[in-house]
Amino acid sequence: MKFLFIILRLLSPEVAHSISLNSLKLIHRLGLIRIIASKNLGSPDQYRLDDLVFKNRLGIAAGLDKNGDFIDSLGALGFGFIEVGTITPLAQVGNPKPRIFRVFKENAIINRLGFNNKGIDYLVNKLKTRNYKGVVGVNIGANKESKGNKRIADYVKCFNKVYEFSDYITINISSPNTPDLRDLHNKENISELLRSIDNQKKLFNEDKPVFLKISPDESSETLKTIIDAVQEFSISGLIVSNTTIDKSLLKDTSFINESGGLSGEPIFHKSTQLIHSIKKIDPSIPIIGVGGVIDKNGFIKKLDAGADLVQIYTGFILRGPNIISELLD
Repeated sequence: MKFLFIILRLLSPEVAHSISLNSLKLIHRLGLIRIIASKNLGSPDQYRLDDLVFKNRLGIAAGLDKNGDFIDSLGALGFGFIEVGTITPLAQVGNPKPRIFRVFKENAIINRLGFNNKGIDYLVNKLKTRNYKGVVGVNIGANKESKGNKRIADYVKCFNKVYEFSDYITINISSPNTPDLRDLHNKENISELLRSIDNQKKLFNEDKPVFLKISPDESSETLKTIIDAVQEFSISGLIVSNTTIDKSLLKDTSFINESGGLSGEPIFHKSTQLIHSIKKIDPSIPIIGVGGVIDKNGFIKKLDAGADLVQIYTGFILRGPNIISELLD
C-alpha cells in the first residue's frame, strides 16, 4: 500500500485520483474490499437526524465522487455517509488544467476545478442503480454561465431531480471556483435562493434534510445573516466549511498566488473556529464539520467544537482508506 501511494504521488493529481477510485471500484467488484475496509462498520456512535440514521459520524465530503460513479465502493469502506457532487444541471468541463496542486509537506491541496461534472441526469441514473444502503447526500450547484435568476433556477432544477433519490441535499454556495457564486451568502441573494428551495420542498410528500455548505471566509455579519436564513427557511443544518481562498495559511509561500480553494490541514483551525462561532449564536443548528481532518485528534476536535457529523476529503486523498479505521477506532 505504501509503495502504491509513492507511485500515485508521482502522477498528476487528476490521473492519480482516477486511478485510485477506479482501482477501488475494481477491488470492490472482485469482492476484495474487506482487505482495506474499516473493521468498525457497526460503530456504536450512531447519529440520528430526523428519519436518517448514520451508522457512524464519519462521511466523505463532496468533490471526491462528483458523478456518483463510486458510491458502492466508497460505501463499502466503512463510511457512515457519502456525499456526491457538486452536480450542475448541465455537464461542464470545469476550469483549464492544471487545476489541482498538492502541498504534501503541509497535508494540503489547492484546487480550482470549477464544478467539472457529467450533469444532473447522469448522477440521477447512478443514484437509481446504487446498491449501497447507507446515507447518501447530493451536493448541488449552478452552471458557470448561469447568472442571477438563472443561477437560482439551476439549484431548483437539481433539487427537484435528486430529491426522490437522495437521503439529504446540500446547497453549495461556497465554492471559490465559480465566479460570483459566493455572492449567494449576501442577505438578499440567500433569502431568494432558500425561499425558492423551500417552495419546492413543500411540493414533495417526504421531508428530507437540506444542508447549506458555507464559506470559511465570510464576516461575522454575513455569518449572522446565514444563521437567520437557516432559521427562517426549511434548512436542516450547515456544512462548515468549504475551502478557503486565504493562502496565507500555507507556510510554503510559493503557492501564495495560486488561485483556487485551499483544503487540508492548514484550514483546520479556521473551519473549526467557525463551528464554535455558529454554535455560540445558535447551539441547536446541526453541523457537519469538514476541513483539515487528517488524524483522530482532528476528528475529535471537530466533534468537541460542536459538529454532529464529520466529513473528510483531503485527508482521505493523501492518506487513503487506512484513515477510516483510525478515525473510527
